[in-house]
Amino acid sequence: MRRAAILAAAACIAVLAAGQARATNECRGLQVCVPVAGPWVVAPSWSEVQFQLACPAHFIVAGLDAELSARGIDITFQGGLGSPVNPGITTSSSAVFTGRLLSGRAATFRPHIGCVPASGGGERYPTAYHPLPPSRPLAPTMLQYDVAPGVHRYVARCPSQRHLLQATHAVGFFTAVPPAGALVRSIAVKQTVAGGLVRLTVRAGALPGVRAVVQVDLVCA
Repeated sequence: MRRAAILAAAACIAVLAAGQARATNECRGLQVCVPVAGPWVVAPSWSEVQFQLACPAHFIVAGLDAELSARGIDITFQGGLGSPVNPGITTSSSAVFTGRLLSGRAATFRPHIGCVPASGGGERYPTAYHPLPPSRPLAPTMLQYDVAPGVHRYVARCPSQRHLLQATHAVGFFTAVPPAGALVRSIAVKQTVAGGLVRLTVRAGALPGVRAVVQVDLVCA
């Protein structure tokens, strides 16, 4: 009887350990840091996907990390040129993650950022002559929609006086662990671009107690 109780307790501990996500490192080495976790973003097998994650007001990104549901996903982020490589020069108040599925079927990744107070970021000094420096990467204009079951249509556009260069979209699930394949397949998004307008048709099945989002990133010049 006692042995059975010990085995049952060990099984419970194993289940709990399996359900816990690994510790992430976006705040490692930072004395003051606010961690921000995104949803599990679907990385489709046919293209790359981008997802923008923002700090609270008056904070900038100082650390990044990501969790993967499977091997074979390449994760990068968009950074600015400058020296030294540090918060305020390389990063800003948000980070754009790019996920590329290199092998296997559709998988998911969860982006993480560590945010620090936005004071004292780096500064560039003038040189003896004044060539044009590289500008900061074009930060996408981000629009995010909560997904509900059914068919929904959205139209996105760039702000006034800007024109559209590129548009991407991503599907994310706010779950503690990577979403199951059936949940990932329950949302389908069709995107078309014409005349500077990005039109999305979102078809969603049942989402039992799960918050799902579709994020649209517009690169506007």
